[in-house]
Parts: sequence; structure tokens; C-alpha cells
Amino acid sequence: MQLVVYILSYPLLWLISRLPFKILYVISDGVYALLYNAIGYRKKVVRNNLALVFPEKSEEERLLIEKEFYKHFCDMFLEMIKTLGITTEQIKKRYVFTNVEVFQKLENSGKSVMIMMPHYASWEWVFSLNTLISSKAYAIYQPIQNKYFDKLVRDIRSKYGTTLIKTSESRKIIADSKKASELITVGIISDQSPMLNRARHWAKFMGILVPIHVGAEEICKSTGMVPVYLKVKKTGRGYYEATFKVLTENPNEIPDYEISEAFMNETEKAILEAPEYYFWTHKRWKHKDKAPKALQNF
Repeated sequence: MQLVVYILSYPLLWLISRLPFKILYVISDGVYALLYNAIGYRKKVVRNNLALVFPEKSEEERLLIEKEFYKHFCDMFLEMIKTLGITTEQIKKRYVFTNVEVFQKLENSGKSVMIMMPHYASWEWVFSLNTLISSKAYAIYQPIQNKYFDKLVRDIRSKYGTTLIKTSESRKIIADSKKASELITVGIISDQSPMLNRARHWAKFMGILVPIHVGAEEICKSTGMVPVYLKVKKTGRGYYEATFKVLTENPNEIPDYEISEAFMNETEKAILEAPEYYFWTHKRWKHKDKAPKALQNF
């Protein structure tokens, strides 16, 4: 059945990827009308998240953020498909790295880099960074259940040479690269909510105490990789600016969990600047009432 669904879907996806951007966004508008108005995909989750995070905003203000988020959500889904047919010239024009020299300086000094990103604005086109750097690039991801669509996503994200690796195999691959003195770049999205039984640190995110992922920080401390936050700003429909911010060049000199908290703080700043571009469909605050008693008054 998985193969049948893939075979039926792929021609349409391929056709969409070859369409001009103007037509692509007309389709996106139609998908928005269907997803938001007819289906109401995860609308309850989005509304609960916005009410939790922005209690000071009026219902009308939160509704505006909600609608703008869904429009962006649909745009990004179509942009991911467009990656199949986008040219290098197009993507360089639409996804601009504002200070790539910061990244290149780290490479030139022989330092591997951990790029930490949230589910904000766009991460699908960050893979074009491979056209500007020399290190071997990896991206940590969670596989899709349908193995055929999983391969398609890996092919899309590998277009510029990035190798996708599962979370379960990431630490070994990174450790092996360190042993081989290989210069690497690893991208990871770190703002999800960890499983409660794996939560090792709690911190406030958008004013709410939640467990946060610390895996990227732990890898940096064990390998000497430099943690770099990637701030992505949406400047127009289908246009983004990505800016690197080095969190520290010496991760082992930083107290435990401060790197992870710094990442979450940068993510919070981006959300407050333009909340409509954060992915509110995630149940990011689902463990907010399960903090250890010792931290509940934190």
C-alpha cells in the first residue's frame, strides 16, 4: 500500500516542483483554504499553544497570528516540494546567508560545526549552504513511516550533498568523524519536546517551564564541535535571510545546559519578533505540568 500511495502521488509532486513560483503560491492559497477552513488541521493545538504563550494578547490578535501561521505552513510545504525542481541560482536568490564568512572562519580554523535550528520560518532550504562551505555536511532527522516518501524526503534534502542520518545513529557517525579528524557540519532541529522519560533538563521557554533537548550540547561537549544558532528571517513570500550566531567556540568551558538554554532563548526572540513563523502545530508545551516538584516554583 505504501508503494501504491507513493506511485500515485509522485507525478503530482514532480509536476508541482516544476511550476513557476507565482503558480506555486496560488496552489498554496488553495491548500490553505482546504487545510484551515475545511479540515481545520490541528487547529485546537495551535489555538491552545497561542493562548498559553500569549495570554496578554486579545483573541483577535491570536487569531491573526493563527491564520498567518497556516498560510506560512502551506507555503513551506509547497516550497519543500519545489526543491525537487529549483535551480541553484533560484535558491541562492531566495535563501540568503547574510554572514557566511562567520561559518567559513570556523572551517578555516579547523573546527567542525553544529548548526542548531528551531522549527521557525524555513529549514528546508538551509541545505543550500553546501554550495558555500567545504566541510562534509550531515543533517539529523526522524524517518517517515512510509519508506518511499522517506527516501523522497532524503533525496530532496540531499540535493546539495547533505547526508541525512537518523537520531539513533548520529552520535556514532559524529564520533567516527572526530576520530578520523574529518571536518564536518551537522544540522539539527532542537526545539521539539523530548520524551518525558528522557528529559534531563528543564528550562523556561516562552515563560513556561518545560523539558528541553540537550543532545546537541552534549555532542558539542564530547567532540569540541562549535554550536551555532541559525536565525532565519522571512523577508517575503518565498524569500529568507539566514544569519549565523556562534553560541560559544569553547563548549567545554560553558556550564552544563547553558548552551541549550541559549538556543532556546534565541528561538524565543525570533518568535516574539514574528510569531506567525513558528510551527505552532507541535505540542511543544505538553509536559508543562509534569516538572519535578523541586523546579515547579522556578
